[in-house]
Amino acid sequence: MNLLQGHFAGFHRSSEGSLMISLMMQHLLPLGTLLLLSIIPTETEVVASVAQCNEFFLAQTPPNIPGILEGGNIKDQNRYKVICQTLRNIRRFVTLYDTQNRIPVFSAAEYRGGGEGREPLWKIEPQLENPTGDANMTPPEKNIIYTHQAGKNDYAKQTEFDRGHLFPNSYRSAVVNKRSTFTLTNAVPQRKLFNNGRWNSMERCVKCILDNYCINNNNQRKNFVVIGAQPSKENPLNQRINIPSVLWSAFCCQSQKSWLASAHWGNNTDLGPTYLQTKTLAELHTELGIEAFPGKQCPNDESVTQLYSEPACKSHCQ
Repeated sequence: MNLLQGHFAGFHRSSEGSLMISLMMQHLLPLGTLLLLSIIPTETEVVASVAQCNEFFLAQTPPNIPGILEGGNIKDQNRYKVICQTLRNIRRFVTLYDTQNRIPVFSAAEYRGGGEGREPLWKIEPQLENPTGDANMTPPEKNIIYTHQAGKNDYAKQTEFDRGHLFPNSYRSAVVNKRSTFTLTNAVPQRKLFNNGRWNSMERCVKCILDNYCINNNNQRKNFVVIGAQPSKENPLNQRINIPSVLWSAFCCQSQKSWLASAHWGNNTDLGPTYLQTKTLAELHTELGIEAFPGKQCPNDESVTQLYSEPACKSHCQ
């Protein structure tokens, strides 16, 4: 019998004892509440390490981006920030953001696709400006020039570029998840013809493959996507926002027979081929230095081009 039980035992058969127990519990409850609160983590959106937001990566393993993110370690934590993209207090996907170029390095999540969605209200990440700011993405303030990220005015009054998604809204199913992709921390200046042409065609092809061929034997989906941008040295948009030279995309998923994977990339220009060629993960690593899915699940030397002639995706993929 411990000390507290000993005190309670002395009052067990009397109303006076019941009163004393009640009074003691009133004193103990606030202490218990404080202890409980002390072990509940504070929810933040901008975190110090990708390990704090790794649920959006295959096997909780982030990509390797040379000189930026290697072995899960951010090389320059003052410049590159991990954003657990949060809306309505729920994390929706993850972005590694370059606060100097004011564009994302990549965005990643598990694929749960649906139809196209539109969200006229773009948002920003408050905690890039103020670490104690709102944990949820919020609409940008009018006429504010943000120090560490793009704002509404950076894309205004110009006709050459779209606010091009990295992680597309069509790769999300629920309406609120689609809305979460409309944040400027998930967007880069994309040439309009590139964005609406061959990049859009690639997204539709990948979506078709994931929808039709990436269901495992347990009728479950394990489909992961990472999409990124490489900065250029050309004059920034609005003298502030880097215009990427190359955009790249990679996916890995589990089918009934095996794991499937492919990669795509293209120059961010209006001129170019009609379609982006489908490549392997190994070719992405060789050409751009990017290891999209470190680990052993994903095939590095095989792509999914053999599925392009199948009826389900024949009209979507070239």
